[in-house]
Amino acid sequence: MQPYELSATAAADALRAGHLSPVELVDSVLDRIGQVEPQLRAYATVTADRARQDARAAARETADGRFRGPLHGIPMALKDLIDVAGTATTASSRVRADHLAQADSTVAARLGAAGAVLVGKTHTHEFAYGLITPQTHNAWDRQRVAGGSSGGSAVAVAAGAASFALGTDTGGSIRVPAALNGVVGLKPTYGLVPRHGITSLSWSLDHVGPLTRTVEDAALVLSALAGHDPRDPASLITDPTDHRPPRDGDLTGLRVGVPRNYYFDRIAPDVEAAVRRAIDQLAELGARLVEVEIPMTRYLQATHWGLMVPEATAYHERTLRTVPDRYGDDVRILLEAGELMPAGDYVRAQRARTLMRQAWSQLFDEVDVIAAPTVPTVAVPAGQETLTWPDGTTEGVSDAYVRLSAPANVTGLPALTVPVGQGEAGLPVGMQLMGRPLGESVLLRAGHAYEQAAPARALAPVA
Repeated sequence: MQPYELSATAAADALRAGHLSPVELVDSVLDRIGQVEPQLRAYATVTADRARQDARAAARETADGRFRGPLHGIPMALKDLIDVAGTATTASSRVRADHLAQADSTVAARLGAAGAVLVGKTHTHEFAYGLITPQTHNAWDRQRVAGGSSGGSAVAVAAGAASFALGTDTGGSIRVPAALNGVVGLKPTYGLVPRHGITSLSWSLDHVGPLTRTVEDAALVLSALAGHDPRDPASLITDPTDHRPPRDGDLTGLRVGVPRNYYFDRIAPDVEAAVRRAIDQLAELGARLVEVEIPMTRYLQATHWGLMVPEATAYHERTLRTVPDRYGDDVRILLEAGELMPAGDYVRAQRARTLMRQAWSQLFDEVDVIAAPTVPTVAVPAGQETLTWPDGTTEGVSDAYVRLSAPANVTGLPALTVPVGQGEAGLPVGMQLMGRPLGESVLLRAGHAYEQAAPARALAPVA
């Protein structure tokens, strides 16, 4: 096994035991980037010189007994919305052509303090306003979409071109590409991970979180990221927590909600079959399955768009007026549409969100976790714009991908996607686990238990 094939947890164990050096690990990942990047195009920028320098520093520190923790010397990638001092944050847009970050974002600073080594910035849809990441190819099939808007981060992790990565999630932009590329994606509780220094799409829906090989890796990264930062007005004040899940795999007493509506409506048969098998596996591990009714589903899409569109337009107000021609046509049209939305519609969306949060909160009086598909279909061929369901209805691809993930953004609840096998053409399928606010430990426990019981997963078979 090559060092780039190791999960972050396994690599950390090897580094701590002295079986591997940070230099060997970073060199292996950089070599892997050179091998797969021409086919996959996951990276906007590869910071090879910086990475090698930081790896040598990490090696000196560990040799001197100054071990910063489990992420010390681990290669990471950051979505190109996340500021790193002295590095461009382009947001994959010509609007940011001359931008250079003056300071680290909170998450970059925290990961740097933990000793993680930046190997590059990953592609996103322009300003994260999309669910496809058009620059990047799916790690399992280059003719298919990567998902987005954290598509570059998901593909880098799936292909072994980063040990872990960060993405942002406004309507599913961590979980959608994670599911489509066969990796783990965690959208934490709203406010748990600070967003200072991260380019915003929609301030009341934005989250930042990890994309990783395993659930245990996600827990390691979350432990380094979480914590209050007063520079983010939404940042929660919480006690420091080690989020790593127990290793026994016993889910006895865990109540798993299985939706009888919404989440299994209009999904592909191969996705439904894989997710239901995974839910049955949770029951075999001791969980008790409970049917639940998802509330207020008819209002979800309108509420999500009613919040996101005007907030995105407000963020871009100045540049939309001064340099509109620098935006791609699809993003510019969405931003201009936001200028036409009445304030009353935004207020009504906020009121609807409050009612949804209350209704979802009541669900968690009955269950501890809700298990459902992450996306309704595997990765579609690049260029496909619509899906036709067996009932004859047609749905846009981006609308379909966001449909099952947006509820956790509207409510702010934590959500974890875990690979649960393969569907059509051997492409990955994801199961989404959602929990109550600050219930990450429960999601990670359930996801890790499933992962331990499931067949071992390999990296994407990049040619």
